[in-house]
Amino acid sequence: MATIKILSGGAPKEVFLELTPAFERQSGHKVDFTFAVLSALRDQLAAGGKADALVMPTNILDGYQASGVVFAAHRAVLGLVSVNAVVRTGAPMPDLSTPDSVRQAMLDSRAIAHATPGATPSGTHMAKVIDQLGIAEAMKGKVIHRPALEGGVQLVASGEAEIGFYPKSEVINIAGLALAGPLPEAIQLTTIYGAAVTTASAAPQAAAAFIAFVSHPGHRAVWAQAGFDPPA
Repeated sequence: MATIKILSGGAPKEVFLELTPAFERQSGHKVDFTFAVLSALRDQLAAGGKADALVMPTNILDGYQASGVVFAAHRAVLGLVSVNAVVRTGAPMPDLSTPDSVRQAMLDSRAIAHATPGATPSGTHMAKVIDQLGIAEAMKGKVIHRPALEGGVQLVASGEAEIGFYPKSEVINIAGLALAGPLPEAIQLTTIYGAAVTTASAAPQAAAAFIAFVSHPGHRAVWAQAGFDPPA
C-alpha cells in the first residue's frame, strides 16, 4: 500500500478531511496533504518539490499538463467555487445585490479582508474589483491582505475586519462567521477546481484511485455542503 502525497489549494480542505478516512479504509492507502495558497504550491513545485497529485484550479493544471508535470489521464473536475462575503456572526449583512451596493458596503466598512493579491485567484480578483469599482484610493489603509486559511477568517470573526471576501468553500462552515452571499455576477470570480496525477508520482495508480474516489458522483453532497457547485 502507498502513501499518497497531495498538494492542494485550501478550498477543498474540508471535503478532503471528510472523505479521506473512508478512502483510506477502503483502499489501504494513506494520504498526506499539504494545503497552501497556490503561489506557495507553485513555488514548491518549481523548487523540485514532489507530489503524487495536484489539486488546483483547472487552468493551472492545464499549464502543468502542457509542460509535462501532470498526466492528461485520470484528471477530474471537482467543482466550482465562487467568491462570497462573510461577516461576524450577528453583524448586519451587507447589500451585495449590485456592484454599486458592494462598492458602498466597502466604503462604509471600517476594514475588509481578502487574500493577498498574487497569492490566490480570489485575492488577485478582489484587488481588481476594488480598482474596477473606482475606490482603490479610498480603501487604502482599510484593506487587510490575509488568506482565509492563514488568519483571514479570524480577522472577520473577531470583528477586526467587518467584511471578508473569500472563496465560499473556505468560509462556509466556520464558527463565528455568517455567510452574506456571493458577489454579483458582473464582478464575480468562479474558480473551477480539478485534480491530476503527476508524472513524477511514485504511486500513480494510488493517486488516480484517490482522485476517482473524491470525484465520484456519490460524494456530490459533500462537495455541495462545503460550498462547491457541481461541474458543468
